[in-house]
Amino acid sequence: MRAIGKRSIAFGLVNVPVKIYTATQDHDIALHQVHDKDGGRIRYQRRCEICGKVIPYEHIDRAYDAGDRRVVLDEEDLEALPEASRDEIEVVEFVPSEQVDPITFERSYYLEPEKGAVKAYVLLRKTLLRTERTAIVQFALRNKTHLGALRVYEDALVLQSLLWGDELREAKFPVLDSKARISAKEQELADALVKSLESDFRPADYRDEYQEQLRELIEAKLERGDAVDVEDVIDAPARPEGGEVIDLMEALKRSVDRKRSAPKRKAPAKSTKRAKSS
Repeated sequence: MRAIGKRSIAFGLVNVPVKIYTATQDHDIALHQVHDKDGGRIRYQRRCEICGKVIPYEHIDRAYDAGDRRVVLDEEDLEALPEASRDEIEVVEFVPSEQVDPITFERSYYLEPEKGAVKAYVLLRKTLLRTERTAIVQFALRNKTHLGALRVYEDALVLQSLLWGDELREAKFPVLDSKARISAKEQELADALVKSLESDFRPADYRDEYQEQLRELIEAKLERGDAVDVEDVIDAPARPEGGEVIDLMEALKRSVDRKRSAPKRKAPAKSTKRAKSS
């Protein structure tokens, strides 16, 4: 992995210099747009709607439209705004880990200690584990100020950017104001269905079948000279027509029966080596 930046975790008088790595990667196949008649690449240009010229990036400012008026902001305006330190990941408080709801998570970053900071890094990691706390931090990355959660993942510290409080919408749906009556039998069957599907979550057990089939389709077209019928490559199961609504009780019964009759999934062999977080 390649570090995307360096910062220092600052809490109290303690500073822990770290390197920042993007913790996730996108496995989607990149597709671009082309003209269907001649295959020419479709590209987008920054063209001014007044003079009609293509404008280089260094001559582009930001603007905000307030109804019929426009406010233009140049680089000097933006640089004058206060922001979190570009050098620190500042710990502002330690909160119970269960209070940080996953809905607020955005992107994740691994933090690796610099040489000479390993002891302080390990101490912070162990303290978070022992106290079952998550550090709420503020930091700047890629020209934005972020709220973040600093927590333990495997043997490493992971920094997760969080949504700000006013970025979360309220889950308010009028239809839920009326109480739905659930019978004892329906609840029993629902509990049985959950019980039949209980397992430990292992992300490696799941595959993105769409991306796998898309790759197969592309490879087939390359091998056969771009003259392949999609149905020859992707043998998709037939989907039932319409959207028939069936009885909740019947659906639960079918789900439980289907799970009971299905062969049990074998758990993968446990590795004796622990994954490194590098």
